[in-house]
Amino acid sequence: MEAVAKLNNCPTSPRKMRLLADLIRGKRVADAFNILVFNAKKENSLRLEKLLRSAIANWEQKNEGSRVEDSELIVKTIFVDGGAMVKRIRPAPQGRAHRIRKRSNHVTLIVDSKAAVKVVSNESIEKAN
Repeated sequence: MEAVAKLNNCPTSPRKMRLLADLIRGKRVADAFNILVFNAKKENSLRLEKLLRSAIANWEQKNEGSRVEDSELIVKTIFVDGGAMVKRIRPAPQGRAHRIRKRSNHVTLIVDSKAAVKVVSNESIEKAN
């Protein structure tokens, strides 16, 4: 059974967040934590690490009898969408004005056990044949 965690209105650009999201997509949870810890110089890594912990806690709530260590959790899906944009105007030369866009993003993270992902993929292959 999969678990979802969402981070809304994170005050960084979606492009910067996608760089880290692409690194952990499809990885085991332990590997994803290591990647995020060693990318700690990027401020988004701390936010994604906290989001991953939240997804794991949500998974534990759904699967009360199961242990995280035994279930081989993986980051099944992670995607970053653009959020609200704060627009400002900065004075420019010769009486002009330039727009400043302060971007934000929404991150959605889904974790699932490795065994469940294999069962679903095998069923989809059988349906295709």
